[in-house]
Amino acid sequence: MTSTSRATSPSRSRLNKTAGAVAAPDARAVLKNVFGYASFRGPQAAIVEHVSGGGDCLVLMPTGGGKSLCYQIPALLRAGTGIVVSPLIALMQDQVAALTEAGVSATFLNSTLSSEDAVAVERALLAGEFDLLYVAPERLTTPRFLQLLEKLHASGQLALFAIDEAHCVSQWGHDFRPEYIQLSILHERFPGVPRIALTATADAQTREEIIARLGLDDARTFVASFDRPNIRYRIVEKANAKTQLLTFLRGEHAHDAGIVYCLSRRKVDETAAWLAGEGLNALPYHAGLETGVRSRHQARFLREDGIIMVATIAFGMGIDKPDVRFVAHLDLPKSVEGYYQETGRAGRDGAAADAWMAYGLADVVNHRRMIDASEADDRFKRVASAKLDALLGLCEATTCRRIRLLGYFGEASVECGNCDICLEPPKVWDGTVVAQKALSCAFRSGQRFGAGHLIDVLLGNETSRVLQWGHRELSTFGIGKELDKKQWQAVYRQLVAQGVMAVDHAGFGALKLTESSREVLTGGRTLYLREAQESRRVRGAAKSAAVSTALGGAAGERWERLRTWRATVAKEHGVPAYVVFHDATLAELARECPATLDALSRISGVGASKLERYGADVLALLRE
Repeated sequence: MTSTSRATSPSRSRLNKTAGAVAAPDARAVLKNVFGYASFRGPQAAIVEHVSGGGDCLVLMPTGGGKSLCYQIPALLRAGTGIVVSPLIALMQDQVAALTEAGVSATFLNSTLSSEDAVAVERALLAGEFDLLYVAPERLTTPRFLQLLEKLHASGQLALFAIDEAHCVSQWGHDFRPEYIQLSILHERFPGVPRIALTATADAQTREEIIARLGLDDARTFVASFDRPNIRYRIVEKANAKTQLLTFLRGEHAHDAGIVYCLSRRKVDETAAWLAGEGLNALPYHAGLETGVRSRHQARFLREDGIIMVATIAFGMGIDKPDVRFVAHLDLPKSVEGYYQETGRAGRDGAAADAWMAYGLADVVNHRRMIDASEADDRFKRVASAKLDALLGLCEATTCRRIRLLGYFGEASVECGNCDICLEPPKVWDGTVVAQKALSCAFRSGQRFGAGHLIDVLLGNETSRVLQWGHRELSTFGIGKELDKKQWQAVYRQLVAQGVMAVDHAGFGALKLTESSREVLTGGRTLYLREAQESRRVRGAAKSAAVSTALGGAAGERWERLRTWRATVAKEHGVPAYVVFHDATLAELARECPATLDALSRISGVGASKLERYGADVLALLRE
C-alpha cells in the first residue's frame, strides 16, 4: 500500500472523543497509549491542558522539543477534527505517516492527491472520519475549503486549528510566506475554535508580528527553553572551505546523515558533485532542480542511512528526520533565526550532533551587498542589517556561543562547555594600533579598494595593481609586516563585523570608514580582536560512534537485527524507517531486551497500536 493510499484511508482504531475540556490524566493516557511516552516534557502538559480546554496559545519550542504533540493530543481529546496548517507537502506526508503508524486517523489535502482522492477525503472529513487533517495555507483560504470548515463548524466538528511554522507569517523572518498572513481569517470566521500557533524560531519582534497578524492578542504564550544542549556549535575561519568541510566530515561524521547549506544553487551543485567525487554519498537539493529530482533526493535522505544533502534553505523546514548528526554551513545565513532554525535540524533524537560553519570576510561583503541592492524599503533594510549584525556578533564572539545564541532569544544561560569557544577559548589581543593602520590605509588610498588590495599595501607587496595606482608611495606601504595575510584578513573581517568599517557596494566592495572609525583612529577607543585561528580539530568534538558499537556484545547484535527488520517494514509501508520506531526506541529495546508484551509496552515510543502491530515480531527478534 502506498503512503498516499494510507494517508487517505481512515484508521480503523479511531478514538472515541467527547466535546469540551478533558482532564489531564486522560491526556497522559493518550500520550502513553497512542504515542508510547510515559510523561510530558517541559511545558507540553500545560499546553495540552490549555488547548484541550478551548484556549488559544502561541508555542515557542525548539526543533525536537515535541511541538507536534501539543496539538495532536488536544485534537484527539476534543470532539471533531483538528485542522493543521502546514507549509510543506513533505512535512504533511511524514506527520500523517507517523500518526497512521500510531493508530491515529489522519490525512492530508494537497497537490499530490488526484481530484478523485481529494473529493474522497472531503467526504470522509464531513463524515467525521478523521482526527487530524493537514492542509497548506493556500488551500485553507480557498472558498471551497472554507465552506467545508463552515459545515464542520456548524455540526460542532471543528476540534482546533494548529498553525505550524508560524514564523512564516513574519515579513522580517527568514521563511516569510505571504499566504500565512491570510490565516487571520480563522479568528474572524471561527472565533470559538481554539488556535495554537507553533514555531521553533522567533525573536521578540517576530513573536509580536505573529500575535498581531494571527489575531492572538488574548492568547497565552508558552516559551520552552531554546537550548539544544546536544548540539555542539563550531564556527571556523574560511581558508579552503570545501577542504575544511571534507576534513570535518571524514574526521567526525563518516557514514552519518547530515545537511550542508550553501547560499546559491550553483554552489550546491558544485559542492554535491565534489563531495560525491570524494566518495561521500552526497545529493543536491534546490528550487532549480526538477520536481521529480527533488522528491527522489528528499526520499533518499529520509529513507536511507548516511545521505548528505547539500542544499539551499529551500530544504529543511519541517524535515522530521531524527538522526541528522550534523548541519554544516559553507556560507553565512542571513540571521541568527536562520542559523538557529537550520542548525536545529541536527540531533532531533537527543544524541550528540554538530553545527559547523565556515565564515569569512567575503560572506559579510556578499550579505551587505544583497541588503543594499534589495528593492525593499529602508525599514526592511535596517531590520535586515540589524539581524546580520547580531549574527556577526555570534561569529566573532569571544565568550560562549550558546550564551550569545540563547541571549538573542531572550534566554539567560551559563557557559555550556559544548561549543568551540568553551572547549578552545580564543586568544584576544589589543588590536587598536593594527586597526589604526588598517583604517589609515583605507583612508589614504581613497576608500576605493577591497581588503585584498589594502593588505598588499600594508605588507609592502609590489603587485601590478599597487604600482598602477601609485600606492607604493603611500605612507602606509609596508607598515603592516608584523602580521601575515591571513591575520590581516581576520583584522579587516572583524573591523567590518564590529562596524568600524563598512562595505561600499557602489564601489564594488570597497572598504570605507564609518562614524566609529574616528574614535579608534584618535585613540579614544581600545579595540580588542580575536587571534586568527589555527586549523585544528576542536578537542572533545561530538564524534558519533555507531550505536551497535556503543551498545556492544549481544545488545549490539540485537540492535542490528532490529534495524534490518525496521528497514523491511518501512519499505513495505512506504515510510521512512524512523516512522516505524525511532533509533532511541530501538536502542532501548536492544539494551533492555523485554521478554513480554507488558514489558515491551513500557519501552518509550511503543504505543498501543505499535504494540499490537509489531509486538510479536519484536519479541521474536529479541529472543534470537
